[in-house]
Amino acid sequence: MLMSAQVACAFDQTHRGWDELLKHAVVVAPNGNSSRVDYAALKRDDRALNAYLGELSAVTLAEFRNWPQDQQLAFLVNAYNAYTVKLVLTRYPALNSIKDIGSILQSPWKKEFFTLLGARRSLDGIEHGLIRAAGAFDEPRSYFALNCASIGCPMLREEAYAGARLESQLDSATRRFLADRSRNRYDASSGSLEISPIFDWYKADFEKGRGGATSVNEFLARYADVIADGAAGQALIRRAHVPLRYLDYDWALNDIAK
Repeated sequence: MLMSAQVACAFDQTHRGWDELLKHAVVVAPNGNSSRVDYAALKRDDRALNAYLGELSAVTLAEFRNWPQDQQLAFLVNAYNAYTVKLVLTRYPALNSIKDIGSILQSPWKKEFFTLLGARRSLDGIEHGLIRAAGAFDEPRSYFALNCASIGCPMLREEAYAGARLESQLDSATRRFLADRSRNRYDASSGSLEISPIFDWYKADFEKGRGGATSVNEFLARYADVIADGAAGQALIRRAHVPLRYLDYDWALNDIAK
């Protein structure tokens, strides 16, 4: 009887509640490499989102630590994205950027507005305190799965991340982001890579991440086929010596209505 109760109360590692919300609220661009969010629909009926957030907050730290690493990372990525949506909805539609929620004294990412794994946390607490913790995951591709509710950010995926599919999902997220020419591109005229400032902000993580890359160029070399359209550009990128130029970051809200 006890075993049956434990199974019944086990956390849903498919993240079905979040998955269903994403399938209805995320609109993917025709090229498949970016998305917008129907915040108005989520605002009208936030019961499903609150139910999913309740499932997340009910997970104890001891339970979390017993999961395989891929399940842990999928949980944290989904939590970051779902709580980001929740934060936006606290002010929607009276905002043009998630930055509008912050103040001079506190950025929106430092607001401790939810409980996760038994502690009050902020979005920064998930990203920097848990996902980026030294030796925890060392997975730079996670940055392409996290969505900060902004146009410049990697897209909010139209499905939940799940431990059983995490490897393929992270690879897909990385390739989709790098294939978006508004945020990453090879400039043949200058022979340089124009890339998202994410690669500058987290440069150290790309230099020591899974797979043994020792530079941003080496990381990008693995994805030359999606960054450049022509064979010549792809060949140069694979040599990992292409000059890098960081583009501006668009903090406008990724709202379908904008």
